Amino acid sequence: MENTVRRNIDFSTIIVRVVGYCFIGLFAISCLLPFVLIVSSSFSSEGAIMEHGFSLWPKEFSTFAYEIVFRNPRLVIGSYVVTMLITVVGTAVGLFIVAMTGYALQRQDFLFRNKISFYIYFTTLFSGGLVPFYLLVTQYLHLKDNYLAVLLPGLLSPFLIIMMKAFTKSIPNEITESAKMDGAGDFTIFLRLILPMSTPALATIGLFIALGYWNEWYNSMLFLSPNMDYRPLQLFLYNVITSADFIRNSAAASNVPPQDIPLESMKMATAVIATGPVILFYPFVQRFFIKGITIGAVKG
Repeated sequence: MENTVRRNIDFSTIIVRVVGYCFIGLFAISCLLPFVLIVSSSFSSEGAIMEHGFSLWPKEFSTFAYEIVFRNPRLVIGSYVVTMLITVVGTAVGLFIVAMTGYALQRQDFLFRNKISFYIYFTTLFSGGLVPFYLLVTQYLHLKDNYLAVLLPGLLSPFLIIMMKAFTKSIPNEITESAKMDGAGDFTIFLRLILPMSTPALATIGLFIALGYWNEWYNSMLFLSPNMDYRPLQLFLYNVITSADFIRNSAAASNVPPQDIPLESMKMATAVIATGPVILFYPFVQRFFIKGITIGAVKG
């Protein structure tokens, strides 16, 4: 009787695993197919896209879209360098500030933690608006045509501070108290104890900050004029697409066939250029991201 029950349990487990693996496999394929479609379309000719639509394999292989985007390699490489520098510096500084803020706000001996927490939360509900923000950056901070205008606004995020606060609250308070008894100061406790124990949260928050800087183009458009030699990658690619769209719209007046301007394949090529480094970097932080994204989900 016991062997029969065990056999039924084992069979049920196998069925559940097979169904689960099949479902996860189909979900993974559904997530992968859009990116394969983008890569395939970026290597398709404009005529094939207009005639057959997008496909998982190029109907007519062509690198014309990449040739147009990389027509001036110096600008592309310069945009990459600017974006990487802003992303690395902004992520490092922003992560450190967010971690310190979240840790300080969960300390019971911090006198103004409730008032500051409310102030941070209040900013998620109301903002000053675009015009005051623009005047602050250009007229008071004098950061027009300065990369700091792109770097500074992304350093802090109320959502990330709340996430870091929730994680550091799960660290036993006895660790801080024992370190204080050994003569360690608050900053030493933060650097040597809190940060090493907050690796999942730091990886998750760092990924959010890095993606925000990597995909940033709006502040760049507002504060960085075309007179600058190099602007962030996303804005550069946006300008390339906008220029191609303008030329295509005026093709009738210029007697240029629309298919000679690979607008659709250029859109896909710019997507590949912009997302490639992120896709290569993501697997290294994935295990921390999965653990860190569940911060505060389970209480106890």
